[in-house]
Amino acid sequence: MSKSAWIVGGVLLATLGADLAWAQAPSPSGGIYTCVDRNGRRLTADRPIAECLDREQRELGPSGIVRRQIGPSLTEQERAAQEAQRRKEAEARARELEERRRERALTARYPDKAAHDVERAAAIQLVDDVTATAEKRLVELTQQRKAFDVEMEFYKKDPSKAPMSLRRKIAENEESIAEQQRFIAGQDQEKRRVHQRFDVELAQLRKLWEAQRMPLPGATPASDASAPAATR
Repeated sequence: MSKSAWIVGGVLLATLGADLAWAQAPSPSGGIYTCVDRNGRRLTADRPIAECLDREQRELGPSGIVRRQIGPSLTEQERAAQEAQRRKEAEARARELEERRRERALTARYPDKAAHDVERAAAIQLVDDVTATAEKRLVELTQQRKAFDVEMEFYKKDPSKAPMSLRRKIAENEESIAEQQRFIAGQDQEKRRVHQRFDVELAQLRKLWEAQRMPLPGATPASDASAPAATR
C-alpha cells in the first residue's frame, strides 16, 4: 500500500473515531435521541445514536418536545462541498450589498434626470473641447502643407531635385495630418460611447427613481391618512 493510501486511511479512521466518540457520549442535558435507521427501525437512546450517523436525528426534551435536529455527519468531501457553497453564498451576498451601495451612491449623485443631463452635457463638452483642439491643429498642419507646396513649385519639373529637408518636412506633415484625422475620428466614437454609457445609466436610474416613489409595504398613503372619518 502506498504512503498516500496509508495517510488517507488514517484520516478516515480518525474521522470515524471522532464520530463514534461523539455518538457514544451521553447527552449532558439529559435529552433523548431518536431516529429511523437505514432498515426502517426507530431507535431511541440517551446519547447520539451511532447507527444514525449518516442520517438526521432528533433530540427530545423530557416532555417529548423536539429540542433540535442533528444533521448527518459529513465526510471530508461533503464538508469541502458545504464550505464551498457557503463561500459562494457569502460572495453572492457581498456582491448584492455592493450593488445596493452603488445604487444608493448613484441616486445620491443623480436625484433626478436634470442632474443626470447636466453631467452628460459636461462629459460631451469635454470630448468636444478635445476634438476642437485637434481640429485647430489640423488646420495649422493644412496651412503648413500649403506653404510646402508653394516651395515645391520651384521643383515642379523634377521633384527629385527638391532639398531633402523640404521633402522630409512634407513627409512629416502628411504623417501628422493623418494622425490628427485618426484622432478626430476616434473622438467621434468616444462621443458615441459617452452617450451609450449615460443611456444605460439613465435606464437604471429610472427604475431606481420609480422604486423610491413607491410607498413602503404597509404604509398608509398621505391622502388616506388625512381624510376625515366617515360619519354614519
